Parts: sequence; C-alpha cells; structure tokens
Amino acid sequence: MDYKETLNLPQTEFPMRANLPKREPDILKYWDEINLYELVQKTRKGKEKFILHDGPPYANGDIHMGTAMNKVIKDIVVKYKTMKGYDSPYVPGWDTHGLPIEHQIIKTKKIKRHEVGDLEFRHQCKNYALKFVDIQREQFMRLGVRGDWFNPYLTLAPSFEARQIEVFGEMYKRGYIYKGLKPVYWCTSCETALAEAEVEYDDSKSPSIFVKFPIIQDKGLFGGEPNHYVVIWTTTPWTLPANVAVALHPDFDYVRIKLDEEYYIMAEGLAARVMMVLDRTDWEVVGRYKGTDLSGLKYQHALLDKEGVVVTGDLVTLEQGSGCVHIAPGHGMEDYQLSLVHDLPIVAPLDNKGIFTEEAKQFQGLSYSEGNKAVTTELKEKNLLFHLDFLSHPYPHCWRCKKPVIFRATEQWFASIDQFREKALEAVKEVNWTPSWGEERITKMVGERHDWCISRQRIWGVPIPIFYCNDCDKELINDDTIKKVRDLFAEEGSDAWFRRTAEEMLPAGLQCPHCSGSGFRKETDIMDVWFDSGSTHAAVCDAREELGWPVDLYLEGSDQYRGWFQSSLLTSVATRESAPYRSVLTHGWVVDGEGKKMSKSVGNVVAPKEIIKNYGADILRLWVSSSDFKGDVRVSPNILKQLSEVYRKIRNTARYMLGNSRDFSPSKDRVPYSEMWEIDRWALHRLQELVETVTRAYEKYEFHQVFHSIHNFCVIDMSNFYLDVLKDRLYVFPAGDSGRRAAQTVMYEILNSLVIMIAPIMPFTAEEIWQFLPEKPEEVEKTVQLASWPEVNKNYLDNRLKEKWQGILEVRNEVSRALEEARRSKIISGSQGASVDIYPAPDVYELLKEYEEQLAMIFIVSHILLHKPDTLVALEGIYESSSIRDLKIGVSQARGGKCERCWNISETVGTQTENPELCNRCYSVIKELDVSLSTE
Repeated sequence: MDYKETLNLPQTEFPMRANLPKREPDILKYWDEINLYELVQKTRKGKEKFILHDGPPYANGDIHMGTAMNKVIKDIVVKYKTMKGYDSPYVPGWDTHGLPIEHQIIKTKKIKRHEVGDLEFRHQCKNYALKFVDIQREQFMRLGVRGDWFNPYLTLAPSFEARQIEVFGEMYKRGYIYKGLKPVYWCTSCETALAEAEVEYDDSKSPSIFVKFPIIQDKGLFGGEPNHYVVIWTTTPWTLPANVAVALHPDFDYVRIKLDEEYYIMAEGLAARVMMVLDRTDWEVVGRYKGTDLSGLKYQHALLDKEGVVVTGDLVTLEQGSGCVHIAPGHGMEDYQLSLVHDLPIVAPLDNKGIFTEEAKQFQGLSYSEGNKAVTTELKEKNLLFHLDFLSHPYPHCWRCKKPVIFRATEQWFASIDQFREKALEAVKEVNWTPSWGEERITKMVGERHDWCISRQRIWGVPIPIFYCNDCDKELINDDTIKKVRDLFAEEGSDAWFRRTAEEMLPAGLQCPHCSGSGFRKETDIMDVWFDSGSTHAAVCDAREELGWPVDLYLEGSDQYRGWFQSSLLTSVATRESAPYRSVLTHGWVVDGEGKKMSKSVGNVVAPKEIIKNYGADILRLWVSSSDFKGDVRVSPNILKQLSEVYRKIRNTARYMLGNSRDFSPSKDRVPYSEMWEIDRWALHRLQELVETVTRAYEKYEFHQVFHSIHNFCVIDMSNFYLDVLKDRLYVFPAGDSGRRAAQTVMYEILNSLVIMIAPIMPFTAEEIWQFLPEKPEEVEKTVQLASWPEVNKNYLDNRLKEKWQGILEVRNEVSRALEEARRSKIISGSQGASVDIYPAPDVYELLKEYEEQLAMIFIVSHILLHKPDTLVALEGIYESSSIRDLKIGVSQARGGKCERCWNISETVGTQTENPELCNRCYSVIKELDVSLSTE
C-alpha cells in the first residue's frame, strides 16, 4: 500500500475548475425545476415585508451593462433581505409605451404612420414591445436575478392602464390638471411636446447676433430725433418673427450711446463690452435712464410690418448681451410669464414639424433652422444687424432622437406643480436618500420645476381621458366619465379609445354641463410616458396583494432624479399627499476602464452577453459588487480578468474546505468549542468579525465592502494562514483525531456562513457549494436561497485571543520573509526543509513560548528552536526584523531525513526498523491505523 493511501487528502465532486458559462445554465434549470421564486415566497409568507419596487426598463432592445448592473444590485438587495427573514417579493416590470417604439416600427416595418389605421399601428407597437419584454426577461434571468418573471407588470396591460386613468382622474378632480397655451419643449423631429425630464443638454453651435430695433415712439425722451434704436441680443434668430416686446430691468441704469450718426439704447453695465465686440472706441454716452423711464417706448419690428413695445421685468440680467431682452412669449417660458404680466400676445408661427406658417410672412415654408440664416440675411440687408458671431453653448436636445428641441407655444395638458410643490418638498424630507446628496438634488429639481406638460401628440400610449363638447368646445371630465373609461380600459385596454366612439364610451344620455349639448369628441393626445411609469406605485404596488404601499425602496440610476423618482413623487403627492417610497438609492453610470463613456463608435462597449459567454454571470455580478456603485463603475476586459482571479481564490477556498470535509459528519464528529485548538478558536473569532462586517455592509448597500471583506478573509485569513497551517493536521493526523475533527468543525462552520454571505452576489457558485454541504436542515436543503442569514455568535468572540494571535501572525510574517531570503540565497529549497532559530525580545518570547510545540506547524517548517532573550546571536546570515523590535531569525537546512508520508525533515526518519522511511509521528499514526506499508 502506498503511503498516500494513509493520508486524508482532500477529495470532492465539487469541480476543480469553475467553468461558469457551462455550469450556470444547469443551475438555472434546477431553479426552474424547484420553482425557486414561489418556493422562497412560500417559505417567507407571513414574515415582515421589505418591498423593492422595480423601476421599469424600456422594452426597446437588448439589455446593456447599465441595465444589467441595475438588475443585479436589486437582486443582491432582495436576496439579502430574504435571507435576513423578510418577505421580499420582486415583481419586475417594463415600460412599454412611447415614441422610441413608434420610431422603430416606422423604421423596421417601413410603415408610413399616416397611411395605416391607429389600431393597426398600435398593434404593431404592442407586438414590438412584447418581443423585447421576452428578450430582456431571458437576459435578466440568465444573470441569476430571482423574480416573478412570468407575472410581471407591463404599462400596456389593461389593468395597469385602468389604474393610470384613476391617477389622472384623481389629479384632475383635485384641480391639478389643466389645459393651457404656453411654450413647452417641442421636438420637431418627433413632432411632440416633451417634459423637462425628457430633455438633455449637449453642446451646439449657434449664431450670436445683436439686432437694432428702430424706435418709432420715444415718449418725448429723445426729442423726436431719428435713428434711435434699442439693441437686443439673441442666439435664436429664428424666434425674431415671434417678437412682441423688448424687456429692460426696471432698476438697471441704461444709456443712450451715439455712434456715427445713430443712437443706441443698452444697459450701462454692458455698453463697453458691446462696443468692444464691435471693435469701436469712438462712442459716447449722451443720456442716462432707469429701465422704468424707458418702459412704454414703441419700436418697429425689425422684420415684419408691426410694432413692438418696451416693457420691464426681472428676467433681465447683466451677464451677457445688451441688457435689452428680445421677448417672444411663444418661444420661451420666461418670456411667456412676462407676457402674462404685461398682457402681451403669444405668437408661435411654426407647425409641428418646425416649419414657419403663414403667420411668419416671408419666412413661410422654411424650417426654423433655415430661418436662422434667412432672418440674419434680411437683417443685414435692412442694415439692422448690429453684429454677427457664433458661439458654442449647451443646448436642449430630445433624449430619444438626440435632435435639438425648441420652445413652442401650443395647447397642452399640464399638471400644475405650483399647487402641490410645497407638499412634494415636505414629502422629500421624509425619505431616506442614498447617497445623501440625493435629497438636495431632488429638492432643487422639484423646487425649480415648471408645470409638467403631460400630453403628447402621438398614438402609442394611454389616451388622455377627456372629451369635448361639439357645440361649445368645453372639456368634459368628471367622476362618471373617469369611471366609465377606467372600467372600459380594464376590460379592453386603451385600444378601446381608438376603437369606440365617444358616445359608446360615455354614460347614456349624458349632456354637456355647459351648454346641454349631446355630441362629443375625444381628446387626441396621449399621456407622457413618465406619467405611465410615475403611476406604477398605484397600478402595481397598491394593486398587487404581495406588495404594498408605500414601498421600502426605489433603486435606479442617478438620471432618475429627473425621471422616475420625480414623476412617482409628483403623482403620489398629488393623489395621496405622501411619497410612494421610504428610501431611494441611486447608482452611477457604467464607464470603460479609463472612465470614459461607452460608445459603439469608439469601440469601448462591453456587452453583458459577452461577459456571460466568456466568464459567466457570477463574474459579472462580482464586478457589480467590486466597486462603490454610488459613483461611476468601470468595466474592461482587464478588470474582468482580474475579477476572475478574485473569484478563483474565493472558489478555491470553498473547494478546499469541502474537499477536507468529505468524511465529516456534523451530527457525529463536531468538536465542542472548549476542546478546540486556540488557532481554531481564533478562526471562529475572525468568522464572527466577518459576519458582523459583511452584514453591516449589506445593510448600508456597500457591496464593495462585502466584496473586499470576503476576498481578504478567504485569501489572507484562510488560504494564506489558517488553511495553510491546517494541512498537517488535516492530511497527516488520523482521520478521527480530535485535532483533525476540530479543524473540520471550524471549516464546516466557516463554509456554512461563507456560502450564505456570498449567495446574494454569486448565487450560482453559492448554490453549487450548498449542494455539496453535508447534513443541511430539511427546510433549506433544496437551495441556499432559503437559508437564514448567519448571526454573530458572541461566544466565539475573544478579543484577548485575537490580540495574541495577531502577535503570532506578525512573527509568522517575519519568518516568511526570512525563509524567502534563505530560498533566494539557495540555503533552502522550500519552507518544509528549513530549520528556524528565533531570537526574540522578552515580550515576544513569552508569547511564542506558550505555543512552542506548535510553532513548526504554524510557520510550516520542519524544526523551530526558540531561544531565550539573553542568547547570543551570530550576526552573519541572520535576518533582522524591521517591524518587530529586537527580533532576529536564523534559517538553515533542517537536519535529518525526509519523511515519505508528511514530507517534513526529521532526525527520527530511519530510526524505525519496520518503516525507516517514516518519521516517528507518521509511524505512530499508521501503527494506530493498523496498516502494513511496504515501499516495494
């Protein structure tokens, strides 16, 4: 029989290699077989709830790294909360209406929108959305995200649309919904109004012009002299046909400047700067006025045959321009608000596509962008162009089509934020925001927000449930009409709005409350998709039995302060006077390895499916946990390769412990804490510290701390020390030896806790480990995801022991350095062939003396000689520690022969007649085993 057959070498079916891409699908299949989601929910039924409400991703393409990261973070939270004993259902959802889907149908199906019926077009949009719901569902499931995947919520579902109608009806009933003619963001490419949340800013090059408006009525201020002009500045020349006034600040000082034979009115604080732009120094001030003095001046419109008036307003600043502001209420919100004060007309001579209408006279038929050049050219021809330049500045763009947007006055439906803004700001204060700056950000956004434009001039969405009287054109909406529409949508979906006539949808015999008319027509606008997703708290959380209202957590990217967080807050406060969430957690963006934004054109995009194909989902999930996701998170092939090494070390630690527990029965072989070796008790102490640290990190959503703590524990505490020291005990001692069983007991406890702590982050690996653990309780035998979170065992905490072993570890590190120097000097070939002399100071001597018999095992050498503090030391060849005072270490070749069983060098090798190849210890072991060994 070979000597190895008497060793307790680790063996396990747990695979040597991870091979996650191939093994994970088998685990997914197993989870499907046991119906994992329902199994977990059944087990946790009746427990305290923790509800994370899923913000709906858009059903319009494959998932990307951002959506993958978002779903994994949510899954980590839900899995952790479940293991902590909460009933934490996860209901995923999708945002399925909106313009991007319309664009895709037009683009991919080659459909001409106005040549097909509304219902057919909506049918195409619905099928497109559902197709990507199915695609994304499979991709999210492949990530190991646990949820009610085949009973999700969809914003196109009839039940959802019906609840959305209720939300709208309640807001209307409370007086928060109104229709008005006012400027809104308008995308001429998408031909629809946009809300502020749908606008993003990008640099754009614009003309920068100063324009002279001829004064035709000076109120006697200038003696009726000719050639007087008020000078305005604008970067949107195309808005000049809509000009109705020029605004001055009432309290600013204005000057009348003479230049050549002309006179110009501008703010005194900007006059020199304007003249510098003209490169003129030969100007003089011939008069000074307050802004209020000039109010009421009349001027000739620079382009059209009409007059304009000078007014005053606080919107004027001295930051740039001339201090005289061109006012076009149809194309600017501040201009519009000023028009209400001065009763100015609202002119917006553009159609839905941004083409000038007949009202723009000579510019009719031009696009607004073409209007920039046409207006500038005509101003130059009329000698009214004071100066022309170009500048680059942030300009609003549509966040869907990425094209520039304009302000355009149209009749739209609005939610009046002003009426419940203070309630919303109070609700913000009751929410726990993580990171903490989130509260300031949402407060600023809500505090500065204009009324919410909720109508869209599109077809694929939930209709605004309002009717109009054919006789008096007044709106019709009340409790009865809302209830009728709601019930109809619940039964037939919102297609009913396009399928049925107004009469079919209204209560029988209904008359207009304004004129008693009986004929009605339907509103043609649909609701902003943010109103859709902003209604999920009511349509999902309050509607589904397993959920509840308000929820515990909203968790999305930081862009949702202007999006879903805000729309949910506004609809909730408007209808329920409270926020729909108790806490909000945000994460940053996914960027490449250099911190740059990912772009297909740059070629730095990393796709989730490629990571899963090459590394496995657990590596992607480990990546999510490796960085503080509250800021931007970097990903690159090199980062993933490094994470694969981290994963391998964690996995190998578990594999080692499993392999050495193959013959361990917890019910029969467990060793009491009091009978364990001190190093075992130290390991249990470290485990309790780990449980405490990791639990605290999970609670604070600091998953990077979980990652680093577990990695360091596996590598530093386990692989580099404890498990390394255990090898002799585990392999060489008799199988049933109490010292070996004690080590196995500790490994079993560590593995039980460790596998649960990694399960939220690496569920596939944790599940695989779990299936190999012996003697699991019946109620959790099927899956690790049913296990309860480990609690800190205070009986295992021993700070005095920790301090002692910290001192031993410090000496061990110095011995390792001395051994490495000796190996490089070819004094030894490996640590097991070494004999070590330790010359310590008195305090270290006293520490080591207590463990003198174990030091060789702890330092993994064949022999240790611990010298008293007063022993003389020969300096040649001695390693002197730089970190431990007065510690010197000598390393030499151990004397004796190499034991063929334990590989230690011992002078007892050869002293036994029967088996001279063995040291006395190994000979004793095989005699106890009653094994006859032969080297033949």
